[in-house]
Amino acid sequence: MADFSCTAPLLIYPIILFILFFSSLRSQFDSPSPSSSPSSSSLSCSTPPPPPPPLIKYFDNGSRNRSLEKKKKKCFKRMEESLAKARAAIWKAGRSRTYTPYMNESFFPRGAVYRNPSAFYQSHIEMEKIFKIWTYEEGEKPLFHSGPMNLIYGIEGQFMDELESKKCPFAARRPDEAMLFFIPVSVVNIIRFVYRPYTSDASYSRDRLQGLVSDYIQVISRKYPFWNQSSGADHFMVSCHDWAPEISAANPKFFEHFMRVLCNANTSEGFKPVRDVALPEIYVPFGMLGPPRLGHPPANRSILAFFAGGAHGEVRNILFHHWKEKDQDVQVHEYLPKTLNYTELMGKSKFCLCPSGFEVASPRVVESIYAGCVPVIISDNYSLPFGDVLEWSQFSVHIPITRIPEIKTILRAIPMQEYLKKQKLVMQVQRHFTLNRPAKRFDVLHMVLHSMWLRRINIQLPL
Repeated sequence: MADFSCTAPLLIYPIILFILFFSSLRSQFDSPSPSSSPSSSSLSCSTPPPPPPPLIKYFDNGSRNRSLEKKKKKCFKRMEESLAKARAAIWKAGRSRTYTPYMNESFFPRGAVYRNPSAFYQSHIEMEKIFKIWTYEEGEKPLFHSGPMNLIYGIEGQFMDELESKKCPFAARRPDEAMLFFIPVSVVNIIRFVYRPYTSDASYSRDRLQGLVSDYIQVISRKYPFWNQSSGADHFMVSCHDWAPEISAANPKFFEHFMRVLCNANTSEGFKPVRDVALPEIYVPFGMLGPPRLGHPPANRSILAFFAGGAHGEVRNILFHHWKEKDQDVQVHEYLPKTLNYTELMGKSKFCLCPSGFEVASPRVVESIYAGCVPVIISDNYSLPFGDVLEWSQFSVHIPITRIPEIKTILRAIPMQEYLKKQKLVMQVQRHFTLNRPAKRFDVLHMVLHSMWLRRINIQLPL
């Protein structure tokens, strides 16, 4: 393992995260009116309080290169001023139920599915205006700058490919204009090309994975000042592999502030929603950007609840013990007969069971949403994607693992009107889980970027 001498101690003030104000300011109005300027009468009638300052400040240890001090201070000052303006605009929108138009508006978030529609919309606008990410150019394919584009880990490669595309509007032209820095490592490809074939139990050691990532960061931290000046707080990686969270396990202090964008968003295994970002796990078929959408109208959904999948992990074993092939209303299968179609059955179901597998995340959550089927989350420690913005309780059901035997009772107790409301909101949030290439406003890639933006807007780099 590489030795790092560049780590700067950070002082963190444990104040409530800025992103949580989306919840605390939740509006009861679903149709805010646009405002053409801050001086509009719709805003002047009630002046909102001053915007909150950045809530987490990072201080370095004074070891920065003195010859670049003046230039860096000017750059940071300009960046922090732009972030302060963005915070003020978001705060104002959340308090006044208005937003400042940015371009031709074809979509506005409305309804109970959003914690605060106005604040979310204004935040997305501010992100589009100023958010820039620099991808380090060091490293060679296939371990770096290349990830899986299809199947269960496909979102990892799709995100990496989008961010490194010349057409990506969030890609920084120069590193000094970036607000975040991308470590373009592919955990899936490291396992594929470095670890396989597995020859013994020792082959599963995470040492090589941890060493590769740590050595890469050592290279870029010696070549550029950016990691050192924030102790990695404005750096991130993206991965959908189960091993990804363990990268930081070898040196927790060094990776203390490093942002991880992970499918395996398990809060009981070190995932910190204040710092990390939950990445939706999406099964990406070859030649397509998602499964076919074969959902039926609510009146034509004859199956109460449905699940089919392998016996991966304890939660599914409990599910199979109580429900496998035992009930016509709660249809639970380990493997479907060839005569049945998985996607069609989801489309005919009112509720789709989404139990954890070996890890907390499962592509069934997104598959359920695509099918217009209300997802039933059966996981106790899963930090759901986009929870800063979306009110998951409005369009899903959470059943604790201990209550798996009661699945049928719980779901039957949900009134029809409540089910219809949830199903309608599932259809509404499909936009936010749709994979487009190139990415589009408010789709899944933009939503991931927005989650990262929220965490970046909450930190202040040293001046």
